[in-house]
Amino acid sequence: MIVIQTVICAILCSYATALVLRHNMHMFQLNGYKNDEHFRWIRKNLRQQWLLGFCFVLGVIRMVIPVIWPEVPFYVLLPVDILIYLTLWLVILVYRAMHRIYSKKKLVYTARVRRMILTICILITLALLTWILGFIYFGKGIRPVNGFLLILLSAQIILNIVANVINSPMEKAISRHYINDAKRMLRNMPDLKIIGVTGSYGKTSVKFYLQTLLQDSFDVLVTPGNFNTPLGVTRTVREHLKPTHQIFICEMGARRVGEIKELCDLVHPDYGIITAVGPQHLDTFFSIENIAKTKFELADAVPSENAVFLNGDNEIIREKGKEYPNAVFYSSDSMMQSGGYRAKDISVSQMGTDFTVVSPGGGEQKFQTKLIGAHNVINVLGAIAAANMMGISLKDLVVPVRKIQPVEHRMQLREHGTFTIIDDAYNSNPVGSKAAVETLEMFDGVRILITPGMVELGDKEEEYNRKFGTYAASCCDYILTVGKRRAEVIMEGALSEGFPENKCKRFDKLEDAMNFAHNIKDPGHKYILLENDLPDNY
Repeated sequence: MIVIQTVICAILCSYATALVLRHNMHMFQLNGYKNDEHFRWIRKNLRQQWLLGFCFVLGVIRMVIPVIWPEVPFYVLLPVDILIYLTLWLVILVYRAMHRIYSKKKLVYTARVRRMILTICILITLALLTWILGFIYFGKGIRPVNGFLLILLSAQIILNIVANVINSPMEKAISRHYINDAKRMLRNMPDLKIIGVTGSYGKTSVKFYLQTLLQDSFDVLVTPGNFNTPLGVTRTVREHLKPTHQIFICEMGARRVGEIKELCDLVHPDYGIITAVGPQHLDTFFSIENIAKTKFELADAVPSENAVFLNGDNEIIREKGKEYPNAVFYSSDSMMQSGGYRAKDISVSQMGTDFTVVSPGGGEQKFQTKLIGAHNVINVLGAIAAANMMGISLKDLVVPVRKIQPVEHRMQLREHGTFTIIDDAYNSNPVGSKAAVETLEMFDGVRILITPGMVELGDKEEEYNRKFGTYAASCCDYILTVGKRRAEVIMEGALSEGFPENKCKRFDKLEDAMNFAHNIKDPGHKYILLENDLPDNY
C-alpha cells in the first residue's frame, strides 16, 4: 500500500513540478535571466505562489512523521496523504490556469532555457536519489519520500536561479564564442558605417525611421524588433549581416551602468544617436544620473571626427551634450541649439503632422508625415539629421519621410468601424504617456484611455503614475485602468483634478476594460488609447 501511495504521489508531483517549472522559467526569461531581478520579482509576487509555501510545510510534516514515529499506523498517514493528493491537484489546476493567463509573450524554449531545464532535472534526480538511498540505508524505508517530493516541488520557485548560477561559466563561454565571431565579421567589413541608437525611450522608433530614410540610397541592416542586447546584436550580425551592407543601424538597450559600453565594444559605432534620458528602469539604474552616464557611453565611443546626434529638447541631454565637441543637436523651435537641426511650424491633425526643418547651414524644407502627435516630430527630426549627415539632401528626404509608418504598438492607428484604436501598448514612460494623452485630446469624439500604468520607475513609480492621472483627467472622457496597485494611484490623480468618478473605472483584465469601452453609448466616434501593456512578469 505504501508503494502504491508513493507511486501515485510521484506521478502527480511530476506533473505539478513540470507546470511550476514552466511558469517560473517563463518569468525568469521575462526578467532577462538576471538573478537579482528575478529574486526581486519573487519577493514582489510571493503571494502569487503561496501554494508552494503550503507544499513545503505539508512536505516537512509528511517527511518528519515517519522519522520521529517509525511505527506510525497506516490510518494516521492516510489523511495526510489524501491532503497531499488534493494539494497536488490544486497546484496542477492553478498553474494550468496561470499558463493561460500569463501568455502575452510565451516561454521561448531557447537553447539556454533547455540547458537550464536539463540542469534542474539533474538536480532534482540527484537530490531524490540521495534522499531515497539515505533513508533506505538508515532503515527508514520509502515512507518519507512523499514529503520530500513536495519539498522538491516547492523548491521550483528558486531552482532556476540555482541552475543559472551553475550554468553561468558555460553560458559565458558560449556567449563569448558568439560575440567574438560577430566581432570578427564586423572587422572584416571596414567600410561598413555603424550607427548606434540609444535612449530611455524613442530609440526603436528612431531606428526604424532612419532605416526608411536611408534604404533608398544605401543597403541597410537594422537590429530587428527589440534585439538591443549584446546577444541580440550578435545574433543580428551573425545571421543577417551580408558583404553588401553599407550601413548597420544598431539599437542599444541597457538596464545597468556599463551595458551601453559593452555594446559599443562589440560594434564600435561610427555615429551615435541619443534620443532621450529619462526615468526608465530606475529599479536597476537607481538614479537619473546613472541613466545619463550610461546613455552617454555611446557618445564616448563615437570617434571625435564623427557626429553624435543629441535630442536638444531633453534638458539632461542638452546640458551633458555640451561636453562633446562632436555633438549635433536636433530640437524643436523653443529649444534650438546653435549649429543643430531645428523643427518649426509644427502642425498636428488627425491625419498626421506637418513641420519645417531648418538645417545647421540655414536651409529649410517642409515635411509631412502620417505619424500623429507633435512628440513624434523630434524622433523623425533625429532620423532626418542623421540621414542628412549621411549625404542625403533635405529635399530628397521629403518622400521617404512621407513613407514613414508608425512602429508597431507605438501610437499606431487601427480603424475598427465605429471606433479607432490608438495602440501605444509597447511601453510607457512619464514623457511618452503625457504626450499620448495630449494626442488623444486632439481627436474629435469620445476619448477613452485604457492603461495599467507605468512600471520600472523605482521609488518614483507611485508619483509618476499619480501625475499621469492628473494629465489624463484634462484630456480624456473616460479613464479605464487595468490591474490594482498602479491603477488605483492613476485614479487618485484623475479624481483629484475633478474627473467624474462614474467615468473613471478599474478592471482586473484588459478584455473587461475593452468590453466596457465598446459598450459606451455616448454619441460620436470612439477613440481608444491603449497606453502600455504590461508583460506577464508584472
